[in-house]
Amino acid sequence: MPALEASLNESGKDKLLKEVEHASDLGEIHYLRQQDPKGLGHAVLRAKTHVGNDPFAVLLGDDLIDESEDLLERMIEVQQATGGSVVALMEVPQEQISAYGCADITVVDGEDYVQVNGLVEKPAPEDAPSNLAIIGRYVLHPEIFEILENTPPGRGDEIQLTDAMQTIADKGDQAHGMYGVVFKGRRFDTGDKLSYLKANIVLACERGDLGPDLRAWVKDFAKDLQD
Repeated sequence: MPALEASLNESGKDKLLKEVEHASDLGEIHYLRQQDPKGLGHAVLRAKTHVGNDPFAVLLGDDLIDESEDLLERMIEVQQATGGSVVALMEVPQEQISAYGCADITVVDGEDYVQVNGLVEKPAPEDAPSNLAIIGRYVLHPEIFEILENTPPGRGDEIQLTDAMQTIADKGDQAHGMYGVVFKGRRFDTGDKLSYLKANIVLACERGDLGPDLRAWVKDFAKDLQD
């Protein structure tokens, strides 16, 4: 962000400049434009140039996981232990499962992760194999790229990442396997309008700079609310 850093420096906004420089120093950033809205699977496939032959993580920006949670770290550990691909799962009410991809799973004896036998994109509640929804964290084996290259458009005429992961599950011993970590922590789906509003309020209330005044305002505001 050289242009932004130069502008902040010229404006004498030293505090903001340090925050931007800190973000830039966290790691090297490469980005690609998807160009056409062909689905999540297509977006992941676009990253092949930078990922190469290494396992990699996919974090969906509209799926916020509390920073104190160790979900991603645990998923990486499971990937290293199994050599396969790992998806994050979360229990949801059965009537809401049609808003998510859904996993058919088998418990792995003695482990806190599960074997994923199949994935269904947004099933009707009565057709869902479980109430375990796929949420926006994945740690994937690079074999997913070749599979995505041969995955035809599916639901919504898009290349679905779920379809490619289903192929891995279907291959069984011929692939590296599909596994799931069931997450029980705090998560906000900011693709949902109400959840987006809740995320802003909850996270702002916890900030040291904004929290005290916002909490006081929320308490005062809530007094006048009527059912």
